[in-house]
Formats: sequence, C-alpha cells, structure tokens
Amino acid sequence: MSRGEDGARRLSVAVVQGGPASEAEVSRASAASVARGLERAGHRVVRLELDAHLAESLRAGGFDVVFPVAHGAVGEDGSLQGLLEVLALPYVGSGVLASALAMDKRTAKILFAEAGLPIARSIAARRGAASAIDEAGRALAELGDALVVKPCANGSAIGVARFSGGASARELAEAIDAAWAVDEVALVEVFAPGREVTCGVLDLREPAWLPPTEIRSPSDAFYTYQARYAPGRSEHLCPAPLGEALTRRVQEIAVAAHRALGCRDLSRVDFVVPDVGEPTLLEVNTMPGFTDTSLYPEAAGVAGIPMPELAGSLVRAAFARGASRRNAPLPLPRA
Repeated sequence: MSRGEDGARRLSVAVVQGGPASEAEVSRASAASVARGLERAGHRVVRLELDAHLAESLRAGGFDVVFPVAHGAVGEDGSLQGLLEVLALPYVGSGVLASALAMDKRTAKILFAEAGLPIARSIAARRGAASAIDEAGRALAELGDALVVKPCANGSAIGVARFSGGASARELAEAIDAAWAVDEVALVEVFAPGREVTCGVLDLREPAWLPPTEIRSPSDAFYTYQARYAPGRSEHLCPAPLGEALTRRVQEIAVAAHRALGCRDLSRVDFVVPDVGEPTLLEVNTMPGFTDTSLYPEAAGVAGIPMPELAGSLVRAAFARGASRRNAPLPLPRA
C-alpha cells in the first residue's frame, strides 16, 4: 500500500470519459482536468473510454475507485452507475436512481414541486404522440408565448431554444422538432426572465453549498454550448453579486434540490434569478463539467478548494463509502 507525504493512501483511480452522447468531447476535456488534479494529489490515474470494453478494462485494472466524468446519455443517466454497481466498484457521485432522476428534467421537476421548490410551469411533448405544430398550439394555450424549449434528457444547452415573448406556433414547432432530434421528449416551459446563476453543492462538508456564480454571455442570447466551452465566450462572476439574502436563498434551494433527488457527493444547480422575487430552479447536474472553463471547479477554487484537493476529497469519500451493500441470498423455503 503506498501513501503520500501526508500519510493518506494513494488510490488507483479509473477516470471514465466519453461515451455515445452529444457531450462526449466535453467529457474528455473534463476527464483530462480531473486526471491532472488527482495526479497532483498523488493518486495513480488511468483514463478509460465509456465503450463496449469498459467492464473488461475495469475488472482487469484493479482500481480502488472510479471517477465517472461522462456527461449526458449513458454516462450521467444511471447507466454507467449501474455497471459500476454490478462490478461492485466504489465511485464518485450520485447513484443510479438519483442520476436517472436528475437527467430526466420532467421527472425532476415533479420532485422539486413536491419539495416546495420554485420551478417554472411546463408541459412535456413526446415525439410521435402528436405533431410538433399541435404540441406548439397546446403550449401556447397553456403557458403563453414566452417559452423555453429543451430536450428533456440532455445537457450543455444542446437543442435549447428561448422565446422571451411573441413566439409563433410555427417557430415553436420548429424548436420542438429540433429538441426531438436530440431526445424523445421536448420540455416546453414558461420563460423566466432574469440573471443566469448556478450554485455548486459539495456534499462532503457543512455547509454543503459553494458560492453561486452569475453567468453572462454578452455575445450569445443565453448560456449556449458555444458560450460554455469556448474560452472567453462567457463571463463568470463568482461570488455572484446577489446580495447576502438572495445568495443564501439560492444556496439553500440548491442543497434542497440536490437532496430532493437523492444526489450525493457533488452537483451543480442552475437557476434564473429575477431582480425582484423568488429564483426559478431549472435543473440539477449530477456530474458538472470539470473543463478549464467550467463553473464547478471555478467556484470550488473561490471557496478555497483547489482542483487537487477537490478531486482528491471526492475519490477518498467514494473509497471510504465502498461498494454498495450486498445482501446474502436467501435459500428457497422447503415444503
């Protein structure tokens, strides 16, 4: 057993990246950053691709813990987490159920509403159930003409369209079709005007929240895929200039949303914050980005937690937690 200068065990960590998702390249960039941080913290790191050979690679590698940094479908929706459960490997982040719940924005909103958290009204339009133009008419009738259309189970603002007012049925139908190109279900929700704010949760300490960040995208209509990952395309104000009371409210909602879904270890929670009134909770990201332009590690740094310490604390917590408990099989009762 090797140990670092501080006496802590040096762990063998598999960082899982990529996968069959729109955000595969984002994942690889995140994985590279996480791997650098873990190596600086003294751990042995191997990056593995989320592909058909992953189970074999994990079994052969003798890893102490897995850090799944795969974003989007298969990697972040509980599928990868299920494989790790089958292999009885400890891993960083939320389990199967919480990962699946957070990825499905419609289901997550139901749980947020049950927890009394502030969300925007919405409808779900399933591909094949009705035409895009019919779903557009339903949305306009039920929600008005200031709307956001997004894929129900995707991230990084891929396939998202916003209409701050005056959306026509034709425009809305085109946006629904675009969301259907990414996902089976398009979520259409009331447009909430305000500042784009995100707040990280690090569920290894008290208080669990990190400082919120306000996101400004002066060259884009909102925080698009390009604004997220192109260097210099967006501005991050951390801590967000919200004032003490509003900052604390955002932080409290972030932790409540994290726990409403049963998340663990870490998440990043997105909001729209108006000048007056309650913040609108948008979604929970169970595995936020860790790229050089990503919000979560940036906020952790502002809180005094550099990447080696952040990544190291997450793998140590997962290793200490161990694999999920297994129950001994019961014999069949005899007649």
